[in-house]
Amino acid sequence: MKNIVKTTNAPAPIGPYSQAVKSGNTLYTSGQIAINPKTGKLEMDSIEIETHQVMKNMKAVLNDANMTFDDVVKTSIFILNMDNFSLINEIYGQYFTSNFPARETVEVARLPKNVNLEISMIAVKD
Repeated sequence: MKNIVKTTNAPAPIGPYSQAVKSGNTLYTSGQIAINPKTGKLEMDSIEIETHQVMKNMKAVLNDANMTFDDVVKTSIFILNMDNFSLINEIYGQYFTSNFPARETVEVARLPKNVNLEISMIAVKD
C-alpha cells in the first residue's frame, strides 16, 4: 500500500509527481529544490541560503510523514558545480548530527528551474 505525502509546508510539485510516497514504514521523497513554499520564489541569494531552503523543505516533507532527519537512511544530492560541495556539505551537516545516512553526491549538467542543487531522501521508521 502506498500513501501520498502532501504538505503545504514544502513547495507543491511542479510536475506529475508527489512530494513523497510512503510504503509501509519507508518514505521515498522526491527531490527538493530551494522554492520557498510561502512565497513560491526560489531562495538563491547564496549557495548557503539555497541549501538551507532545500533542507527546510525536506524537513517539512519528513514531518508530514511523522519522520525526522534521524529516520533518513539514504540521501542523493545533485549539484550543478562540485566547487560548491564543501559549503553544501557544511550546511547539510547541520541537519544530520549523528548516525549519518548513506549518501551520494553527483555533479550534473542542469537541474529544474536552473537551481544549484536538489536533494532527495529515503527514510525508514520502525
